[in-house]
Parts: sequence; C-alpha cells; structure tokens
Amino acid sequence: MAIDLDLLLRLRLVVARFGEMDVARWWNTKGQLGRLGATALRRGFPRTHHFAQARSVFAVAAHRCAEVFDPPACVTLWRLPEAIDEEGDARWEHWLDHAADWQPFFQRLETLSGTDLPLSLRGYELVTDRHLEAYSRLRRSAEGHAVLLPGVFSGTNDEISLLALGFGRGEVGAPAVPYARLGDG
Repeated sequence: MAIDLDLLLRLRLVVARFGEMDVARWWNTKGQLGRLGATALRRGFPRTHHFAQARSVFAVAAHRCAEVFDPPACVTLWRLPEAIDEEGDARWEHWLDHAADWQPFFQRLETLSGTDLPLSLRGYELVTDRHLEAYSRLRRSAEGHAVLLPGVFSGTNDEISLLALGFGRGEVGAPAVPYARLGDG
C-alpha cells in the first residue's frame, strides 16, 4: 500500500505548527506557519510562500526531534524510509504547481491553538476514531523522550497517522518523539 502523500503533508503541517514556540514550544520557530510567517515570506514567494514556511519548520522540527531522540533503524514523522521521502520530494513540485489548492488549509493552520494535538488532528479530519483508539494505547518511554509504535513499520497511512498522533504524548516544552522500528531487511 502506498502512502497518501497529501495526508503525510497535512499531518506534518499540523504537527509542525503545533510544535512551534507559540503553541507547544517544541522547536524554535514562533508562528512561522502562522500569520507572522505568511506575512514575512509572502513578498518574496507570492505564490508558494506557504510551502517555503513549511520547509523551514519541517527542517527545524526534524533537527529538534533528532536532538531529543534519534533511534537507529527506526522511522519518525520527519525521517521516513528513503523511498517514501523521495516520493514526497517528487510530489513537492506538484504541490507547488497547485499551491492555490492548498491555501485554505494553510490559512486554517495559521490559527491553530490549544494543547490537545489529537483533538487538533481530529478537527482537521486527519485521524479517525480507530487511530485515536490506537493512540490511547501509546505510552512515553521511561525517560519521557520517545513513544514507540507497536510492531514493525510497513509504510501504511495508519502508521503515518500514529507517528503524528504520538507527539500528543509530549508535554508543553518537552516533545516526545514517536518512532517505529524498521524490519531487518
């Protein structure tokens, strides 16, 4: 089963926005995916500024998560198997070509607030009750830095959704990085 790359992008966008300093304070961007970021980048990137905002926050989030917890032979929302990341990179050009189609999502994202990531993901219709049930069984590691998904990562949309939902086990100012183990071969 192929990953729904549009779903992956939306999940990453909501988690990235949620983790900014003006919401959960997980990574050092403040409102980059909010109105401030849109205002700052719109002039230089009038058609694609939302995607420029996203790229910068994704990079900061990926770096911060790797600092917090960087398990070998595992995947995270920001570090997926090479084949999936390459598909996402190829799809990026399509998204840029259709940037206007994404404008309502980005505009809604600008106003994201609150302290309940699972509720936010549900509000964006990115996760289902089944995902929330699976999330209810996820726990932070003893040291509080990670959230292990059950089983071996096989590249399904459900696993991608849980990698996003797992961030909900973090606390304000203290992210917990969800991850899944890769198979042996």
